[in-house]
Amino acid sequence: MQEELAQFERNKVWELVPKPNNRMIIGTKWVFRNKKDENGNVIRNKARLVAQGYKQQEGIDFEETFAPVARLESIRMLLAYASNKNFKLFQMDVKSAFLNGFIDEEVYVNQPQGFVDPAFPNHVFRLTKALYGLKQAPRAWYGRLSSFLIDNEFIRGENDTTLFTKKRDGSLLVVQIYVDDIIFGSPNAALAEEFSSLMSSEFEMSMMGELNFFLGLQIKQLVEGTFVSQTKYAKELIKKFGMIESNTSKTPMATNANLDSDPNGTSVDITQYRAMIGSLLYLTASRPDIMFAVCLCARYQANPKELHLKAVKRILKYVKGSLSLGLWYGRQSDLDLKGYADADFAGDRMDRKSTSGTCQFLGGSLVSWSSRKQTSVALSTTEAEYVAAGSCCTQILWMIQSLNDYEIRFRNVPIMCDNTSAIMISKNPVLHSRTKHIEIRHHFIRDHIEKGEIELIHIDTNNQIADIFTKPLNTQQHNELRFKLGMLELRG
Repeated sequence: MQEELAQFERNKVWELVPKPNNRMIIGTKWVFRNKKDENGNVIRNKARLVAQGYKQQEGIDFEETFAPVARLESIRMLLAYASNKNFKLFQMDVKSAFLNGFIDEEVYVNQPQGFVDPAFPNHVFRLTKALYGLKQAPRAWYGRLSSFLIDNEFIRGENDTTLFTKKRDGSLLVVQIYVDDIIFGSPNAALAEEFSSLMSSEFEMSMMGELNFFLGLQIKQLVEGTFVSQTKYAKELIKKFGMIESNTSKTPMATNANLDSDPNGTSVDITQYRAMIGSLLYLTASRPDIMFAVCLCARYQANPKELHLKAVKRILKYVKGSLSLGLWYGRQSDLDLKGYADADFAGDRMDRKSTSGTCQFLGGSLVSWSSRKQTSVALSTTEAEYVAAGSCCTQILWMIQSLNDYEIRFRNVPIMCDNTSAIMISKNPVLHSRTKHIEIRHHFIRDHIEKGEIELIHIDTNNQIADIFTKPLNTQQHNELRFKLGMLELRG
């Protein structure tokens, strides 16, 4: 606690002033927690003074609160890029990052409990910089950090504003920001070292070193490539939901699992069910093999029944039997970009909507995937596949724009589709007269094909990797597609 308040003094976060009239005074409280590493060992005890930001009034205590946060796809793209270019990534944590952000509003907080100035017990603190808990704190910190980097010749990403790059002597330094966690790396080791020194000269750093644990992702950077997993988190899930003594399952969902609302079924604890779904959704950050099953079960969070709880428990049993599974990013020679798009037809038993499954690879490494129920009812398999291809196209276009910041340009990016009719619709305008009932927003895919940005290519159904995101599969099919996704078990 003393160290936290000393940090306030060094950063000149506040000043003690008489209590103003007719102004909201925001309370403060102490928050304590232990910071752990990827093995669960306590590495630091933290005491943080937090403002009770929920009492802030918009227009008086704050104006804008938005601050950009890196998408997980951006993190995985950086991992794939670093693995392909054969350089290591490092991480740093800015100590009390939010205390560095300047605020424009006039905000007052009470003196912290246990540390009231005996000479001025009725005084309050007027903030000059942001405090944890304030609604504008993330925006203030991002503004301070981005201004500092731009002043030091970094270029902010046009598409991803949390990405900053700097080029020197033909080498690119890449910096990815996630609030106060920073990932950086470069094929030129001197550039990375220079950035580390630059940040240390401006901010106090509490952790610096090789990237190994980030946002719950365990990252192992090896000579042959990079392995990304959530083994520690998966073990905690099994323990949290009482599945330690349960049997294991070979697949996350049975092939005959036809879930519906089950109106006559027995209701279950909605809080526990939602906790299970939320926990499993976070696990999909490195486990695309459970994506379809988790998203399907997530559709019934409003009124879960025993049928749905049984399906969720099967997913946990599968996770228990595959704790060491993760994504492998090898050192491929080519840094190409491609996508896969697939759909099941009228798979939802309640409203007969189809499910789109898409995935995207960068340099042979899986960096993005999704399993999502379509918003409209498709009248044919062709229509469902066409909508899925459009969804894949939007993600590919976002990735193309993001990779421009890495100085990588792509043209005619292939999207693999196993439906020849859907491919013909995207190429032949005459056939569009038969598909007027498809929402107009899906037809943009044809425009991007004409521009040469993407290309729909036919692929054999047996090699359609996105099939794992659209339906439950048997053990053999599931394991084959899981391997093609780049999922391996790294032991030791």
